[in-house]
Amino acid sequence: MITFTNKGIYCKQGDFYIDPWRPVNLAVTTHGHADHVKWGNKAYLCHELSKPILQHRLGELNIQTLPYHKEININGVKLSLYPAGHVIGSAQIRLEYKGEICVISGDYKVEYDGVSTAFEPVKCHTFVSESTFGLPIYKWQPQEDIFNQIRNWISSNRDKNQTTVLVAYSLGKAQRLMAGLAGYGDIYVHSSIANLNDVFSKAGVILPYTIPITAETSKEILQKGIVIVPPVMAEGKWIKSLTHAATGICSGWMQVRAGRRWQSADAGFALSDHADWPGLLSAIKATGAEKVFVTHGYSAIFSKYLNEIGIEAEEVKTQYGDEEEEENIELNKD
Repeated sequence: MITFTNKGIYCKQGDFYIDPWRPVNLAVTTHGHADHVKWGNKAYLCHELSKPILQHRLGELNIQTLPYHKEININGVKLSLYPAGHVIGSAQIRLEYKGEICVISGDYKVEYDGVSTAFEPVKCHTFVSESTFGLPIYKWQPQEDIFNQIRNWISSNRDKNQTTVLVAYSLGKAQRLMAGLAGYGDIYVHSSIANLNDVFSKAGVILPYTIPITAETSKEILQKGIVIVPPVMAEGKWIKSLTHAATGICSGWMQVRAGRRWQSADAGFALSDHADWPGLLSAIKATGAEKVFVTHGYSAIFSKYLNEIGIEAEEVKTQYGDEEEEENIELNKD
């Protein structure tokens, strides 16, 4: 039912693409991160809460939306969306044609984060899975344990009169931090995060109260609160200008200390919006899929392991995986 082309994942029967990286007539979109949604398609189809994100980033577009679980028919292909648990509005794409079912997961995580709609496994014959953290070393601690670590670190910073700066993606991780740290002090956010919060609020999503950082926001005020900024700000002069700034990176890559991309960080917290090794395996087994296509991440290693445990799997090359691109989009809009 699907083929992997130089434009993206293509459904021939329905004549549409899922998360294409080159312009097509109809792009069915899993979520709003820039590596999965590109400008230039004639029409888009996505979850209701992804639409305002696409409009915010790409302008006025021809966008059709669906709620989770509602089925539509496109040229004989039954299409529906199921929660992926990755970020607000993220969806798995379920396709059914003549009794054959295929699910394209996009990006996903299986632990409920309190902000995104919780991941739902979908029974299918064919499953397309990411493998961003497809190595056994990546096994996340429970979310609440990580937030306790972050809260303790914030308390330590306050005792030392340091300004707490948390680095997180504007879409997804920032909102997750806001929810997890609500009530633990005033939360100040970079304009790229504030803009996305406004978009969600207008769409009816209830988020904790935060304060946008402006040119008038004093360093003394920031020192008393919690500051959240996108990754592109991590090494910038602005953070260095703060009063005794302590920087904490919130990313699954922090699971492996030697693998840090931000060597100057004061702390690292393995808080990820992607499934870890056990999560990937449990999600795939729950689908009952007869064939699994493994995309971006440790796809060669993960697909090899799946074959070894009796699940037919194949590595597929795609152009997904660079969520940091979305931060550049946000900054360029400011």
